Amino acid sequence: MKKLITVSVKTILLLALSSTALAQDSELGLSDGSVEHAKALRDTAMQGSMAYSIVESLTTEVGPRLAGTEAEARARDWAVAKLDELGFENVRIEPFTIQGWERGSESAELLAPYPQPLSFTTLGGSVATPEAGIEADIVLFPSLADLEAAAPGSLTGKIAFVSHAMQKTQDGSSYGFHGRLRRSGASIAASKGAVAILIRSIGTDSHRMPHTGSMRYDPEIEKIPAAALSNPDADQLERIHARGETMRVRFNVQPTFTGESETGNVIVDIRGTESPDEVVIIGGHLDSWDLGTGAIDDGAGIGIATAAAKLILDSGKRPKRSIRLILWGAEEVGLLGGFAYLERHKKDLEKQIIGTESDFGAGKVWQLNSQVSEEAQPLVDKMAELLAPIGVAPGSSNSPGAGPDLTPLVRAGMPSLRLNQDGNDYFDLHHTADDTLDKINPHDLDQNVAAFAVFAWLAADTDLRFKAP
Repeated sequence: MKKLITVSVKTILLLALSSTALAQDSELGLSDGSVEHAKALRDTAMQGSMAYSIVESLTTEVGPRLAGTEAEARARDWAVAKLDELGFENVRIEPFTIQGWERGSESAELLAPYPQPLSFTTLGGSVATPEAGIEADIVLFPSLADLEAAAPGSLTGKIAFVSHAMQKTQDGSSYGFHGRLRRSGASIAASKGAVAILIRSIGTDSHRMPHTGSMRYDPEIEKIPAAALSNPDADQLERIHARGETMRVRFNVQPTFTGESETGNVIVDIRGTESPDEVVIIGGHLDSWDLGTGAIDDGAGIGIATAAAKLILDSGKRPKRSIRLILWGAEEVGLLGGFAYLERHKKDLEKQIIGTESDFGAGKVWQLNSQVSEEAQPLVDKMAELLAPIGVAPGSSNSPGAGPDLTPLVRAGMPSLRLNQDGNDYFDLHHTADDTLDKINPHDLDQNVAAFAVFAWLAADTDLRFKAP
């Protein structure tokens, strides 16, 4: 009799716990057992996912994937074939066109006072030098603000060199400030009369590996060539400048503009059971710069988001809303995949429920930030609760942003959530020849997959509205 009573009490306790769990699911607008399913997805991912094998496949079989090139086209073909192989249905490409640009030859050397070669690279979108190159004296500026303060005409016939250095942070927060130099420095220097601009790479490493990245010209100002020096070479020029000596440089860059080129976003949906036209977006960008193999930026994001979607696909359960996996095209040259998606989906913008993107390397997720409605905040809190055991802390609940490619949608009003990764070493590798597969820890990718799967499942399996009224 005692044993029967014990069993009966255990049964009652299990039933009570089960009822509480169901009540919690219901209060969050979720299907019965949804939170437990999210936990199971998390735990399965932590035991090992296919994220690393996906990144390995992309970086080995395609390699560098500059936007608008034949290599990016091969990456789209790879993506369609890979998603088909993994069992996804209705894989499609939403095409759009961009103005193509390719690097071409590049060389630079310090002529005086101490002749030596320089390690540098052309910035994406730069015009070429004359065929014979440019030879001119350098004028050094400690910061972009100092360049902006220079008098018009003061750099006539000179090469501007801006040397301010980016600092390491976990969240990469200094990138935005320093990145303005790369994006706008050429037109600012040209407005002062400069014939070219060299910048210290927007990166935090100490290797002779310069960082490329896109730049833009003011259409009202003459275009001049723009290039980035590796950090050690920038240090070298600073030391020579500190001696009070005049520096003279010769450099030659021959990039080409290849005209209108086709690119596109690769898209697949896990169809929802109740509101399939409403989508929760996850993804990463398929293109990369051409110096490395695009493992960190953003092969890792492709692997993480695809593995999370595959985990949900294989779980046998389907959420209420659809989960949309987007492998974005042409991110590196101005978030063009994001803008193309917004243009195509303007008519159903309200059906883009919420999204997040993996585009900050392969480090572990350490924080969850969001900006959602008051109604949906308890569900985001539940996500944070489920992610705390794998090292993810709750962050700001008033932080718009879901990743670069989703920026156009967020600006248009889509609610956002960001799974922030540890980026302490991200800008050591970003946009360099050192962005290769060996820098990735497979277990760190698994933790990312766990976080993305929890977010995607719970956001898609709820009736709650993430957008504030």
